[in-house]
Amino acid sequence: MTFSIKRTTSTDPNFVELVTHLNAELSKINGTDDAFYAQFNKIDKINHVVLVYDNATPIACGAIKKFSSAAMEVKRMFTLLKYRGKGAASILLEELEKWAKEMNYEKCVLETSKRQPDALALYSKNGYDVIPNYGQYVGVENSICFEKTI
Repeated sequence: MTFSIKRTTSTDPNFVELVTHLNAELSKINGTDDAFYAQFNKIDKINHVVLVYDNATPIACGAIKKFSSAAMEVKRMFTLLKYRGKGAASILLEELEKWAKEMNYEKCVLETSKRQPDALALYSKNGYDVIPNYGQYVGVENSICFEKTI
């Protein structure tokens, strides 16, 4: 399988479509906690989006947004179910890190759910270390935060 990558913004229709699938999946995973997480996942002000394609089909998305003067936060990571386990998410994450580094950021941070074992495995495999929960995730039992120096 040969994947291609596109850098874009949150207005890209392919990103908007993939995020719709992501939100539906997260709603099932998060259950009654979904409203809490959803408030931090708006996409209207994200200017750094990466899409992964299999031929012309958009299959995965992710984004970065400024977290601090030294860090970008990874947001809205998603791969269509039938493409999981084929390397698209790692390619996507590498491209987001590369983009952040090009903009002179030193690290990437992110939050994910303890209920998402695939995401936890992805970030660990790609060199992310668990850090104390930050910002709005402090004290949130289901959240786990990661960081990677790029």
